[in-house]
Amino acid sequence: MLAVVLIIAAILGLLYAILILLYRYWLLRLPVFESVEKKEPRNFFSVVIPARNEAANIPQCLLSVLSQDYPAALFEVIVINDHSTDETEACIRKLQDRFANLRLLNLSERIPDRQLNAYKKKAIELAIAESNGNWIVTTDADCMVQPGWLKLYDAYIQEKDPVFVAAPVMFTSPGGFLANFQLLDFMSLQAITAASVSAGFHTMCNGANLAYRKNVFYEVGQFRGIDQLASGDDMLLMHKIKLKFPDQLGYLYHPKAIVTTAPMPDWKSFLNQRIRWASKASSYQDRSIFWTLALVYAFNAVLCLLLCMSLFIPMSILYWLLLVTAKTLIELSLLALAARFYGVTAVLAWFPVMQPFHQLYTVMAGWLGKFGSYEWKGRTVK
Repeated sequence: MLAVVLIIAAILGLLYAILILLYRYWLLRLPVFESVEKKEPRNFFSVVIPARNEAANIPQCLLSVLSQDYPAALFEVIVINDHSTDETEACIRKLQDRFANLRLLNLSERIPDRQLNAYKKKAIELAIAESNGNWIVTTDADCMVQPGWLKLYDAYIQEKDPVFVAAPVMFTSPGGFLANFQLLDFMSLQAITAASVSAGFHTMCNGANLAYRKNVFYEVGQFRGIDQLASGDDMLLMHKIKLKFPDQLGYLYHPKAIVTTAPMPDWKSFLNQRIRWASKASSYQDRSIFWTLALVYAFNAVLCLLLCMSLFIPMSILYWLLLVTAKTLIELSLLALAARFYGVTAVLAWFPVMQPFHQLYTVMAGWLGKFGSYEWKGRTVK
């Protein structure tokens, strides 16, 4: 039994190592975006922000977006209030007194609550239908953007002529085990996103920081075909766009384009978030993502199995330590590049300690994402 598990673990480990080193190679080849010349602002952006019970976060979020180093006449901010039961709407209306380009839509006036699975997608569709921009930019109501955010998008679009642009997102870290665990986990996803999108390998992105042409959104049928899923307003849409415009996707790789958000405050909300992300795995039409996720899941599952076997076969722990050490070193070669870009190299010291927890959480979240349910924003989704 042990020999069979070790053979499987060795094969999966080799494939996993090749994949991580490939991502590292692509990330090394990705230059930080630098505009060849200083360009005059040209594009009109509609910044779309769905919000549900975000009174604690949305004032700071909106102030960061509305205070852009970009002409106010060339962007608008549309907040879609998704049936909030707190003071979210009042916070937005208060800011409307100061900013003429801030607009509010109430989803409750269009769609009664408890009738959809994908409220966020419907909210985005409604906002885009009423938007004035030629480019749609999305972020989340608990995020913060930097002053040059839209200016960088504009320069990138003028220079590269894409139809879809993904950009970096990162957690802030208040310190502590859980916060640093989330930061490291999320940073690995962001490193893979930057590497794979720039190489044209995966369609990966995060809805907290992406942009696409408004007309292209309609050309691919909006969210039609993926609107049964609560999640996937970012990556699943990106794949639809890539099918029609395979060579016109890009990644805005610049430190001043980073959007930040706080990590989940506790283990329950963290697991619910990751289960939500994992729930769309089987819906990816981009099979390269599916098989990559399958490899990651299988390798971590075998490592967990090997660790459990050490309770009955003591020698198993030595093989587990050997495999985990190799896995850690290979992953660190990729994470070190990302950590330098995000300016969080100190957090890498936590990485070896977190390996057993990461393996367990990967297996749990993957399984529950497929067969379980999760709670998000006060709603239970199966």
